[in-house]
Amino acid sequence: MGRTYDVVLYGATGFTGGLTAEYLAAHAGATRWALAGRDGAKLERVRDRLGADVPLVHADSGDPDTLVDLARSSRLVVSTVGPYLKYGEPLVAACADNGTDYADLTGEPEFVDRMYLAYHERAVETGARLVHACGFDSIPHDLGAYYTVKRLPENVPLHVEGFLSAKGSASGGTIASFLGVLRDPLPMWRAASERSRVEPKPSGRRARVARSPLPRTRVHGGVAVPLPTLDPQIIVRSARALDRYGPDFTYGHFLAITRDTSVSVDGGVRAMFKQRPGEGPSAERRAQNWFRMRFTGEGGGVRIATEVAGGDPGYGETAKMLGEAALCLLHDDLPRTSGQVTTAQAMGDALITRLQSAGITFRTL
Repeated sequence: MGRTYDVVLYGATGFTGGLTAEYLAAHAGATRWALAGRDGAKLERVRDRLGADVPLVHADSGDPDTLVDLARSSRLVVSTVGPYLKYGEPLVAACADNGTDYADLTGEPEFVDRMYLAYHERAVETGARLVHACGFDSIPHDLGAYYTVKRLPENVPLHVEGFLSAKGSASGGTIASFLGVLRDPLPMWRAASERSRVEPKPSGRRARVARSPLPRTRVHGGVAVPLPTLDPQIIVRSARALDRYGPDFTYGHFLAITRDTSVSVDGGVRAMFKQRPGEGPSAERRAQNWFRMRFTGEGGGVRIATEVAGGDPGYGETAKMLGEAALCLLHDDLPRTSGQVTTAQAMGDALITRLQSAGITFRTL
């Protein structure tokens, strides 16, 4: 009540932020939204490109007071400003303190764990929902596992495996986040261990990542290798939060390597060290990209296969997922949640319905 905006997009001058701004301009309708960033001239250029009369808000990760003002002005703040370990914490803090919902695109496990440790309890107190990983990390994986579980028997042990196939490319901002994770893995492990010590576990139930590096399911025409991303952690947290995952849930996460799988860096390997955040693949190249996430689930004597599929995973579909997640948080009838929550926990069926309407496929095979 009394807030100027429904949602503010922070980071609209970046590559993925610009695509998300385009998506909101086309789909936000009567939603009161604004663009935020530290460079007013760049924001004006984004607004001119959109052809939309959208307000501009000054906000700078180096000036926490501007982020507090931003959080107080809006019901929801969406951030595309990464690497999140470097730039993200002050905005999460401002949203948690002011009861403002927050969503981002991070795929950085250490950032997610540190934000839980620092701000989950405060967000529960204020009623803020902190929803990380609202793009390709980790919506297709988290909601795909949720979609699969809902088609299996209730109140029995369940085992689900996910297999990613994709053709995609990486932008400068994505590369910067990825290299940040690889540079020093020890802090990531420490944050995960600290969170594991303090985070409550469900009573009488358990959910965990499968220990075996080999899947139970055979990949036809290829091989499967473990995929050590943030996604399995998100899925297990959804399973711990929601009784529908049963008394004993395990999940395995794999990359399916087949002839049509191709994940590359835009412009070649050398571009990994040359691209700057804000740069990314062309529209023509993005139009050739796709992803397919296939799941097998078994429990109670039932075995099923499902699929989540769409277009360009890193950019076009990520902007779509983030935009629809924002509109879902604002407008849909959702379970009452607060603190750090997953997309399945916070939005579940409502967000699946939105994504299906937007052209992302969820189906039982």
